[in-house]
Amino acid sequence: MKHSQITPVRLSAVLEAAEQAARAIPPAFPLDATVAVNPFLGQTGEDLATAAARLGRVAGVRITRKGAEYASAIADGRITEDDLAEALAASPSPLKPADTAALRLAAERLGDGLEPSALPTVADLAAEATGIDWPALIDKCIGLWAAGQFDRGQALWSPAPGSEAFAAWRAWAMHDLTPEIAGLEGFCAHVAAAPDTPERAILFAAEALGITDEAAETAFHRLFMSMGGWSQHARWLLWQAELAGETDRTMVDLLAIRLIWDEALLAHAPQVADRWAHAVAAHAEPVAPGADEVVLSILQDAADRGHQRQLTAALNGSIPADARPFLQAAFCIDVRSEVFRRALESVDSAIATIGFAGFFGLPIAHHAHGSDIREAHLPVLLNPAIETTSAGDSAKDQASRIAARTARAWGRFRQAAVSSFAFVEAMGPVYAVKLVKSALGLGGAAKTEPAPQVIGGLSAQAKADTGAAVLKAMSLTQGHGEIVLLLGHGGNVTNNPHESAYHCGACGGHTGEVSARLLAILLNDPETRAGLTERGVTVPEDTLFVAGLHDTTTDDITIYEDELPATRSDDIAKVRKWLAQAAKVARAERAVRLPGARWNTIHERATNWAEIRPEWGLAGCAAFIAAPREATAGRDLGGRAFLHSYDWRADEGFGTLELIITAPVVVASWISLQYFGSSVAPEMFGGGNKLIHNVVGGIGVIEGNGGRLRPGLPWQAVHDGEALAHEPLRLSVMIEAPREEILKVLETHANVRELFDNGWLHLFVLKDGKVDARYRPGLEWADCTGRNTEALAA
Repeated sequence: MKHSQITPVRLSAVLEAAEQAARAIPPAFPLDATVAVNPFLGQTGEDLATAAARLGRVAGVRITRKGAEYASAIADGRITEDDLAEALAASPSPLKPADTAALRLAAERLGDGLEPSALPTVADLAAEATGIDWPALIDKCIGLWAAGQFDRGQALWSPAPGSEAFAAWRAWAMHDLTPEIAGLEGFCAHVAAAPDTPERAILFAAEALGITDEAAETAFHRLFMSMGGWSQHARWLLWQAELAGETDRTMVDLLAIRLIWDEALLAHAPQVADRWAHAVAAHAEPVAPGADEVVLSILQDAADRGHQRQLTAALNGSIPADARPFLQAAFCIDVRSEVFRRALESVDSAIATIGFAGFFGLPIAHHAHGSDIREAHLPVLLNPAIETTSAGDSAKDQASRIAARTARAWGRFRQAAVSSFAFVEAMGPVYAVKLVKSALGLGGAAKTEPAPQVIGGLSAQAKADTGAAVLKAMSLTQGHGEIVLLLGHGGNVTNNPHESAYHCGACGGHTGEVSARLLAILLNDPETRAGLTERGVTVPEDTLFVAGLHDTTTDDITIYEDELPATRSDDIAKVRKWLAQAAKVARAERAVRLPGARWNTIHERATNWAEIRPEWGLAGCAAFIAAPREATAGRDLGGRAFLHSYDWRADEGFGTLELIITAPVVVASWISLQYFGSSVAPEMFGGGNKLIHNVVGGIGVIEGNGGRLRPGLPWQAVHDGEALAHEPLRLSVMIEAPREEILKVLETHANVRELFDNGWLHLFVLKDGKVDARYRPGLEWADCTGRNTEALAA
């Protein structure tokens, strides 16, 4: 078919396939605000086995553990016969083994096997035919161009701002002789002759490559996956645009670019045409799991059930609450806080803790002191509604701006091509002292910014409305302590490109003190307090809200004394003492898991340039529990559970329940599945080796000096050097609320329901602190009350 004969129907079908392939790619957030993203975001509409077959076809990765690892878990009792039997019974696949004996044999048979091989691209076939590594060359050429095109301020030379990616690439590629030097003669002319719009380029290249309508979606998905993190960065650009009600064409541009490469290579190596036609035919086949994918998905379900068995045994009923606490400490639901919460409550019986998303329900966009950069301090699923600033004194703010501009100018001078060598010759020795101090962890302490404030202020009514809404969402409408400590969190690491990944995901990859400080100021405001009672929230007059920041790397707590009355200084001193005691306990527990760490070396690791595992982040996360603290108080959950305080009896209309299921649960699933993907498929969904990382454009990292952008978590974030530090499990969500109200939320939100229906998350109902029922696909419950507790603990 000639280009002139291409019909509108064909055009529509090809572009629809391109759109579907683009939606199958997860977004990758840039380094300055890294948040965890579910790498299987585009596959949640199908089950694990089908997604495994799809990603095996387009990426050549296995998305479960090896059969030998499941066999080992069976042998040592982490997976029991009951776990296998229940997982087998739950599988609807006609390809599943006949019984648990056959399932165990299948695990042993698979061993280290089932390493899928992706369907080849033309570049793969041409590499075999010519002996030239075309995929590596494509990675290098696209990576070099993309690093400048998408640069976020790191590069000294960048393309003209505002140029669309496809047009910018054509201008680049028409003058880049690298492909021709490698042997791809006429590539520059081929690019020049290509259509000048990405849509037409995609269509014409698809015609030249013989990609049929039936094959197009997974063939395009294969090309997106071959570009690694660059596709995921483009998907992030689309994500951000759609959040603002707009759109972005970069995904289409990248697909056009990659197709033009394969079109040129097919013309260069026509001897691969027959093998390529076979690959296209394979792409046209429906995606369906084989028996091995089914077996591994059942074994993964059994592993999930093994952890659920232990968790169910630990949750053996609510503990009656004590009298009014002196201190209520509200932590982010981040799993790292579970360790500190247990430690703090063990210090004194007058202490109680609360779990809530670390942005504390404030949808803010913040401008830091001396900065015009707008930072979204809220979950990436939401849009900011409040603008805040830490400008403080105008003279100091202006001085900070001047200092920042001076530092940027100085940095560009010493890195510029003309001046960098002379700079090292003349000024290098001056930096010796700074280098030594930094290497020894003797850098100056971070300065505390002025208190945040809402730009333009809030009316008395808005203050009371906001304060009441937050306290209701926290199930904190009565029984407040004398001190209510609102704790944001952030990691304290150095020489780490992924620093923001250790910060608060609920705060958009930023530290959480801005939200905590703003809320404490708001809730202490007389105008807010005056309006709370009529909104159904009773706060005693002697209750004082205090903001703090939990450093998850060192377990130090910073308390901010923003407008706190001097008369409460003794109370604050008591709280500081308790926090210091709890920090020692928490550090001792965490040090056991950190390679080479002791309780008294935690601080040193945080400031050590060479430390590749300053903390484990959220490695190990396996459960999300939304219930009153009485259901989990005193239980050692190993720092593996997101603990969200929730009392359904105080949730009129169940609006808070809906918010929990559609926001914190979804965010927790992203975290859990990112750790899962980075553990089972690190070559595709992991960030690679920290030791050879180079930062590109402020966007992400590459390994070495070129190639694909690496999304996801570095290997050292999930592996301790000998074994996985993160056990790849799908998140078990446990909620204490009426069954029918949970089903109503799932009926309303189909995208959340499919996470549970397709097994990406597990759902349980708690009743009086015990597991009462398990969710089954199709809006059904299976009763759990008849199960034997002793058997569960076995």
